[in-house]
This record gives sequence, C-alpha cells and structure tokens, in this order.
Amino acid sequence: MRKLTALFLLLPLLAHAAGEGAWQASSKGITLSNRGQAISSMPLSPGQPPDGLMTVVAWRYELVGPTPAGLLVRLCSQSRCVAIEGQTGTTRAFTNVPASEPLRFIWEVPGGGKLYPRLQVLSNQVIVNYR
Repeated sequence: MRKLTALFLLLPLLAHAAGEGAWQASSKGITLSNRGQAISSMPLSPGQPPDGLMTVVAWRYELVGPTPAGLLVRLCSQSRCVAIEGQTGTTRAFTNVPASEPLRFIWEVPGGGKLYPRLQVLSNQVIVNYR
C-alpha cells in the first residue's frame, strides 16, 4: 500500500520530468443510503484549463467503514466512463480526451432497498497527466 501511495504522489513529478503537464483535484466524498441508485461526486477540475490531451489518470478514494458487496465505481469525463477497481490505481482509458475536461466518480451498489451500513466516501482525488 505504501508503494502505491508513493507512486501516486510521484506521478506529477514524473510527468513534468518527461515534458508533460499534470493537474490534481480532490473533493469531499458522498453518502449512499440505497441500493440501485447511482450518485456522483462533485466535478474534479483543473485550477486553470490546461492545453493538451490526457495520457494517464491516477485516482484515489477513501471509504469510511466496509466496502459494500457489489460496489461499482466509475470514473467519468464528459465523453466517457471507465469502471475502476480498488481505492487507488491508474488508467489510460482517457487517453486523447482533452485535459481540461472535469472528472467525476460515480458510485453504485446494485439491487434494491436500504444499504446498511451506508456507503460513506470520505474523499476523492485524481491526478491527470497530459501532453
């Protein structure tokens, strides 16, 4: 886990060293109380619009409590979504998407009825590398 955290923190530095750019954004999480509903995080956007296309996107989220069975998490831009697995990772699924597009996490637990305990997401974070 420490190696993943270190990699997550070093990605922007590696991107700059390779002549690319990067932006980072984070937000508070969400609370999901019912199965069968999808809920979106706040948009995660760059501070200033970058000029370039996404290459690698790293994500991280933190849950309070256990992970519900069947949890589906997607990371979405305005033009596409990708299913992600695990609380940290990277994806190249957004390659060639404009780096200025905001990203969102979409949370869902399939089924119906109340979700107990509720899904509580403490925080969401992305690092977008672009060229």
